[in-house]
Amino acid sequence: MKWQQFLISIFDQMSQEMEQDLKGLTLDDVNIQPSPDTNSIGWLAWHLTRCFDASTANLIGDEQLWIKAQWHMKFNRPADLKDLGINHSPEDLSAFKAPEVEVILGYYRDVLQLVKQYVANLSEADLDKEIDHPRFPTVAARIKGIFNDSYQHIGQIAYIHGLLKGLGWWETVRRT
Repeated sequence: MKWQQFLISIFDQMSQEMEQDLKGLTLDDVNIQPSPDTNSIGWLAWHLTRCFDASTANLIGDEQLWIKAQWHMKFNRPADLKDLGINHSPEDLSAFKAPEVEVILGYYRDVLQLVKQYVANLSEADLDKEIDHPRFPTVAARIKGIFNDSYQHIGQIAYIHGLLKGLGWWETVRRT
């Protein structure tokens, strides 16, 4: 297996986890906040995908799919490239209303396809290429950051799903 295929397999695994964690949830489920100042599942899925989109666009040097593919309209959000959820207040969290799960996953799948195409064409030398980002100065650092951020938020989504559905939710989702 080439290293590019290995990275793509990690992205595919993240996608499978995201799909399973959202499976069977209603619109009400994805918009429930465990407490007034915490993230909902819908907000977490949106936020991780927005950051994934912004990171991918930065790597590719292209426009974010949020605007380019008009995902902002499907989420009923402004066409604001900086609207990533970072520093959202409790009021912002409460005001956020996610669309249906299939819309959330559609946006995630679009970004996933773009990053997989990008990784498939990377060379080893590209990994050391410097990029304009304060926390992730190279392509490799940015990709590691995507993995880290995504897995943290996917885990948070799974945790909240468990809070909502109770013991055994994971086995129920995996069987269907």
